[in-house]
Amino acid sequence: MENTLKDALRAVSAPPEAPPKVSFVIEVVAGPDQGKRLTVTGPRVLVGTSPICDLVLADERVSRRHLGLSIVDTTLRVDDLDSTNGTFANELRIHGVFLRGTETITIGKTLLLVTLAPAEEGEKVARAVSFGGVLGMSTKMQRVYAFARKVAASDIPCTIEGETGTGKEQLAEAIHESSPRVKGPFIIFDCTALPGTLMESALFGHEKGSFTGASSTRKGVFEQADGGTLFIDEIGDLDISLQPKLLRAIQRGETQRVGGTGWCKSNVRILAATRRDLDREVAAGRFRDDLFFRLAVARIELPPLRERGGDVELLARAFWASLGPSAGPFPPEFLARYRGHPWPGNVRELLNTVVRWQALGELGLGERIAEDPPEALNVASPSLASGPAPADDLVQRLIRDAVPFSKARQLAALDFERRYVKSILESFSGNVTKAAQASGIGRRYFHMLLAKIDGRDEDR
Repeated sequence: MENTLKDALRAVSAPPEAPPKVSFVIEVVAGPDQGKRLTVTGPRVLVGTSPICDLVLADERVSRRHLGLSIVDTTLRVDDLDSTNGTFANELRIHGVFLRGTETITIGKTLLLVTLAPAEEGEKVARAVSFGGVLGMSTKMQRVYAFARKVAASDIPCTIEGETGTGKEQLAEAIHESSPRVKGPFIIFDCTALPGTLMESALFGHEKGSFTGASSTRKGVFEQADGGTLFIDEIGDLDISLQPKLLRAIQRGETQRVGGTGWCKSNVRILAATRRDLDREVAAGRFRDDLFFRLAVARIELPPLRERGGDVELLARAFWASLGPSAGPFPPEFLARYRGHPWPGNVRELLNTVVRWQALGELGLGERIAEDPPEALNVASPSLASGPAPADDLVQRLIRDAVPFSKARQLAALDFERRYVKSILESFSGNVTKAAQASGIGRRYFHMLLAKIDGRDEDR
């Protein structure tokens, strides 16, 4: 399977890419901070009065996170982050604008001059195709890789932002695997997976008898991740009542179990991820700014798939190859069929579409399969009671029994997922981490597939 994946990656050319052609210098030419400068070379940087910003201003009329600045091709993208007093480019109030240099930006009492500065010439470098288990060779992903490598080499907290399905968990795992902590555990804590009443126990652990149902002592995720990395997924959904306790645990490097009196030391590197705009969550009072400052020492924005030109083919070929030799050659009509598709579900939607195409062929051209199958999928059809059948036989039986199209498609997809997961797990001797990596999906999503196909507890 590994050789098949390599062949798929070779099928998509990855020509050398020149270093970024431009950078922009932002200089304060009037206001309390006159003389301060900031050079923008790629990923988004922030301007405001908050200490988390890249250009920190003392102007009381400037919001804490006032502007976001990033390079897009050869232009500077300027985004007003819902500031109180607004942003003006060449005296015109803007919410978002692309600048080419020589413009002025006014925020509060501060005047910023935008100057185009050609980047230093350099030898062309080979374009990376992946970073750990994250695939993509678009310009935006090159910038993500470059920054992620720097983050991995350090031990600072980092927050990964992006839409659902962009691969935040995989990037976090890739950072862990490229870090000095690679030999330590990589523990995932999902802030959406548990009700609030159980969240504190899962985070910090509990002592036996501390509450009804606590039949034994349990370590929290900080203790479990000692010496390694703790990945807190969907941090923006964490109940605000638990946020100060999480902040204290991160700052002090120690936790107290529910019902306990002692403190448990832990040496943990924190990575977090969110689909939410934390700047807006802080402004709205739904997320503590002190916790935000602690988690967002570094920030990585994962672009949506629709903005990653050329990556759809690379990912589709890689996903197809991961299905194994029995999948046959990659169908060129797949790319023609989905050319121009916006991929609202991002990389996860593309993976599901490739799997559906392999399992159902032309049957997969209808409406999307639901991420969560309906109740009907948990009840075996009488004609399927004998267990999984080869894909061709299954489709023939579904057609023969006149199973409604929508249900037939879902049953066929579920049968494929069951056989695929079983096969790839066997290939890696039951090692879920390696099986998920070879499948091109995050470990947590692989556990979700396991839970869906045989009803097992996801935590196993």
